[in-house]
Amino acid sequence: MERSHKPLAGLRFFAPLLAAITLLAAPVRADTIKIVVPFAAGGPVDQLARLLTPELATQLKADVIVDDRGGAGGAIASELVAHAAPDGDTILLTSMGAQILSPILKPPTTYDPVKDLVPVMMVAAIPSLLVVNHALGVTTMKDLIAKAKAQKLTYGSAGPGTTMNIALEMLNNAAGVKITHVPYRGAAPAINDLLGGHVDMLNADLPVLLPLVKAGTVTPIALFASERTPLLPDLPTTKQLGLPSVVMESWYGVFLPVGTPAPVRDKLEHALLAVVATPLVKQRFAELGMHGTLGREAFEARLKQDYARWPETITKLGITGE
Repeated sequence: MERSHKPLAGLRFFAPLLAAITLLAAPVRADTIKIVVPFAAGGPVDQLARLLTPELATQLKADVIVDDRGGAGGAIASELVAHAAPDGDTILLTSMGAQILSPILKPPTTYDPVKDLVPVMMVAAIPSLLVVNHALGVTTMKDLIAKAKAQKLTYGSAGPGTTMNIALEMLNNAAGVKITHVPYRGAAPAINDLLGGHVDMLNADLPVLLPLVKAGTVTPIALFASERTPLLPDLPTTKQLGLPSVVMESWYGVFLPVGTPAPVRDKLEHALLAVVATPLVKQRFAELGMHGTLGREAFEARLKQDYARWPETITKLGITGE
């Protein structure tokens, strides 16, 4: 019995040393990095975040998770990141609507979207697509405008001040028509009412409406963009139709808290550029009609233009938020 205890005693003696060796041999991981999304799970920005996350984790050699913080037009998520430690562990992946349009219509009081958040890169942009109900009996922008001048037409949107609302008011202004706005609490109910014939038309991001176009349940009229999309190569753009001011292209961008050290920001930018260049992400972007990735400097220039353009446009159109 006494001899059988000796090996156990030896193991107890070496246990601390073995534990230390095991710890040293384990791969070193950074703190968990959190991508904060300003919308509910399942939406376009959330889906984009989950597409990027696995490869980003590999690039950064860290655990990366998605944290959905929907509400207040994106202000809840933006405030969280704006007030987070500037160490690169809390990232905001947001949309043009949440970063620029919502703050114009309802200025936040707890953070400044320009001064408290620094851009890292624009992941991609998506053009807006205008579709009509088949019952309307039009297939071109010319016919749509003529019908809008002859009778009352309606369009649905996800609510006042959304890109869906702003884009159609831009069309109203440019074409000299008055298509009546019917706001909904989200894009899904607006699309359901379009299919049910309760509204005549609406516009939304291309990936949202493309399945309906492919299924033949709605009629595409135009892409609110400067360039055509390979996904609908025969569909004209508003620029080609003589409406160059009617362009609505939503973008998705990454931001960090102000004060984040430049090397940390640069590391994230380089990692994200590597992620969007992977075959899987490139293929998915092509399938969704997403394009136009911009590095930090180009994104900063784009933001400068947007911050100058949209307040003037929204005021001119007389659009107010809820």
